[in-house]
Amino acid sequence: MLLSNTAIYSALDDGRLTVLPEPAPRYCPIDGSRSPYDSTAINLRLGNVFRTPKDNLSICFDVPRGNIRDTLKIFYEEQRLTDSESYNLQPGKFVLATTREFIKLAKDRKSEWVNKPLLAARVEGKSSFARVGLLVHFTAPTIHCGFEGQITLEIICLGKYPIILKPGMQICQLLVEEVFQDPSNYTSQFQSQTDPAGKI
Repeated sequence: MLLSNTAIYSALDDGRLTVLPEPAPRYCPIDGSRSPYDSTAINLRLGNVFRTPKDNLSICFDVPRGNIRDTLKIFYEEQRLTDSESYNLQPGKFVLATTREFIKLAKDRKSEWVNKPLLAARVEGKSSFARVGLLVHFTAPTIHCGFEGQITLEIICLGKYPIILKPGMQICQLLVEEVFQDPSNYTSQFQSQTDPAGKI
């Protein structure tokens, strides 16, 4: 079941969901600016670290055989941008980035939660970017119950024209869902990641 924005506020308040820094304001201010909370999602911002595949390499990935995190750190170049800089993503090009926000979905139940379900989430693109050909993730939207870290975004420009990416821009949305029954465990090579390639 998908959480509404008011249910998301409740999950943030009771600790089943943590988003740092927490998006604000929760409600639309009277000055006409927008809240980062839509009716059933939280808008997340683009981080400052990008990783791009190195050019002119004679390699072929065999993903199941190796450690993808270590592989990406070798064959992908890191680029750190300040908030005043931008990344010009060309048509057909691919880049890894992260959300600025750190996400934590509780894996251990607290007694005060009583019958409240634990949570999982999905990261999805925003329609305004999709309409100009920007894909912010593909085949990997799931944020598992128990995950904590910044969310890696697999970004590609499928449109005809370049797209400017700026750190701090609202790039994607987090949809939060209830988990039926508590999971037994959660393990991932990407747990606690702060880098697009994986944990640092």
